[in-house]
Amino acid sequence: MSILQRPSDSSRAVGARARLLGAAAAEARELLKALLSPNTLVEEVEQMRTLQLAADRVEPSNPARAAWLRSRASRIGLR
Repeated sequence: MSILQRPSDSSRAVGARARLLGAAAAEARELLKALLSPNTLVEEVEQMRTLQLAADRVEPSNPARAAWLRSRASRIGLR
């Protein structure tokens, strides 16, 4: 690869900065959504808590099911 085809350090820095700003903007959007509709957030937390309690109940008899329930609980906010 010739020197003209290689990305320069400054273009890499610009790309990294753009990714960082994009990630920060996405986080800010999610925070704003949560602040504007807190009931949705509360419902998700209640669902996660219900799944965690169910996992605690079945843990002694069925650890695989408990792990599955906890996995589901951990993914609720990612929808």
